[in-house]
Amino acid sequence: MRFDKIVDLHCHILPGIDDGSKNLETSLKLAEAAVADGVTHILATPHHLDNDYVNHKDDVIKVCDDFQTELDNRDIPLTVFPGQEVHINGDLVERYDDLLGIDEQKRYMLLEFPHGDVPGYAEQLMFDLKRKGTIPVIVHPERNKKIQDNLDILYDFISNGALAQVTATSYVGGFGEHVAQISHDMVEHNLVQVVASDAHSLPGRKFVLSEALYQIAEDFGIRQLFDDFFDVRAMKVHDDA
Repeated sequence: MRFDKIVDLHCHILPGIDDGSKNLETSLKLAEAAVADGVTHILATPHHLDNDYVNHKDDVIKVCDDFQTELDNRDIPLTVFPGQEVHINGDLVERYDDLLGIDEQKRYMLLEFPHGDVPGYAEQLMFDLKRKGTIPVIVHPERNKKIQDNLDILYDFISNGALAQVTATSYVGGFGEHVAQISHDMVEHNLVQVVASDAHSLPGRKFVLSEALYQIAEDFGIRQLFDDFFDVRAMKVHDDA
């Protein structure tokens, strides 16, 4: 089995704006690693509105455009799109115009919970986002302590129209056996629909997307991979934008 195109919908590759890459040199090394892993397109998703980073829409677009120029100048065959990993806040609807989605129309948006909790207002917020035409994609639920303890929490969000993204590193064991097993269980029970790198220039946060995709295909069969995961056909999101 060979992937002609891998689209990574969650990656901290842009230089100097969050904990993903401290400078251009580091970002270029990440880009080369992505290409070596078979990645052709990346949604660049710096942290936004968490306790450490605020990355406004226009700023992310500018940094992303500049980085694409650097990639093109060096003949690195990678296309990057601007996005955000939006940390859940009670006022996201009021901040909506400053948010970036997975696609230009914001039909999908990456949404991050705190690692140890699921806020009580999450259900209402997701309902409000869906009323605005945006489907929330919950990032790395396998690493959320509350969801780890009770997968029914994630099931309820998915049943109500949200999607979820498992991190490739989680699936192949980079965060330990416990997280790997939970990731496996989430795939088995159709609780996640996206697999992405969430790559940073940090130890243990590299590109293992192809490894994870191959492993999912081996564990569940190729039909599970292509029918249930939209990252392998995610280019259509941008083709339609």
